[in-house]
Amino acid sequence: MNNSYLIKDITIVNEYSQFEGSVFIENGRINKILPQGSALTYYEYRANIIDGKGKVLLPGIIDDQVHFREPGLTHKADIDTESKAAVIGGVTSYMEMPNTKPQTITNELLEQKYKLADGRSYANYSFYLGATNDNIEEVKNLAIDKNCGIKVFMGASTGNMLVDQDEALKKIFNYAPTIVAVHCEDEETIQNNLQKAKNEYGDEIPIKMHPEIRSSEACYLSSSKAKKLAERYNAHLHILHLSTEKELELLEKGEFPEKKSITAEACVHHLWFNELDYKEKETLIKWNPAIKKESDRVALLQAVLDDRIDVIATDHAPHTLEEKQNSYLKAPSGGPLIQHSLLMMLELYHRGLLSLEKIVQKMAHNPARLFRIWHRGYIKEGYWADLVIVDHNKETKVSKESLFYKAGWSPVENYSFKSNITHTFVNGILVAHNGEIVSQPAGMRLSFDR
Repeated sequence: MNNSYLIKDITIVNEYSQFEGSVFIENGRINKILPQGSALTYYEYRANIIDGKGKVLLPGIIDDQVHFREPGLTHKADIDTESKAAVIGGVTSYMEMPNTKPQTITNELLEQKYKLADGRSYANYSFYLGATNDNIEEVKNLAIDKNCGIKVFMGASTGNMLVDQDEALKKIFNYAPTIVAVHCEDEETIQNNLQKAKNEYGDEIPIKMHPEIRSSEACYLSSSKAKKLAERYNAHLHILHLSTEKELELLEKGEFPEKKSITAEACVHHLWFNELDYKEKETLIKWNPAIKKESDRVALLQAVLDDRIDVIATDHAPHTLEEKQNSYLKAPSGGPLIQHSLLMMLELYHRGLLSLEKIVQKMAHNPARLFRIWHRGYIKEGYWADLVIVDHNKETKVSKESLFYKAGWSPVENYSFKSNITHTFVNGILVAHNGEIVSQPAGMRLSFDR
């Protein structure tokens, strides 16, 4: 089978600009970028030809925060189903979280997770080591060229993954050999707010109380504490899923995340929904941290534009529909988003709120720069050919039948997006075409230039 491709006469979005040209893919990599008007006969003879007229070529999306639920929680999701959803949605690389069963809190368990993904993942992959109150030696011994980072839950989590001891936090920030990615919510504040809600509503707490229980104050107390620890110990802090306007005062503007000691991520749901959406979506949009006010959503989007927020990701975290349709106290937080994250941000482009260049910066370039991912995140000669073709003249209607998630539901079901993802390449292999998987798994373990 010929795995060389020539993507002809397409609009290429890369490194803060757009230009017309063609891209030749060979042996898994971007072999040649040809400006419009270049002679193509030599490449046409050697390659499968894709007509790119009227379409846009983007570097593959890199999602730095997902939960694929394997091992141990595979009734909700697994590497096969969720990586298929990823590539259908233009996500070619992901970094997966440690709160599985067993929790990924030792380097041995981390390597076992890589074995689970080997030969099964349709997208490229890396896995976080989870920090606990007592696994500092595992943190110290993390191989930084082979793993994306260390995850710290400074808010509620399962088992013993809530790091709530000050001495443990000090050691983690002091000895962490690479990025410390942190979930920031103050647990004491949350529990106090929850008790107040229980006193008022009993066990029938309405979903509208979620942003009051997991409040802006809870987020700020935790993220400001994390910032102080990072500054004290000269650690690289990456604050995950920011949800409040107030937390933005902790961040500095800057186009290049690799030059910052404190970086930040926004998730697509916090840029898309606001607290008024609880009335329709109810617990389907219950996330931690909570979706909050419209003013928070607008402020987060502005911080994306002015480079206080460095990365846009999903926190893709599936649960079954049966689990999500429980009452507020019983419904778990999280939901599936990775199949539509790029389309959601492209919708903001169509509304005039984000440029294509900014989307590519936050969803491809910056994750690669921040985590120092080797030869990915850009359309460059010699880089791995992780590429996405988008047609802005073709809609995508989200139906239950179109979903690749094992959980079988989406918070954007029945929405019609103005753009359509027609092709996704992973390591030079066409893995998804017009909403279908068209190859065997092509994902590779990510490597890092650290």
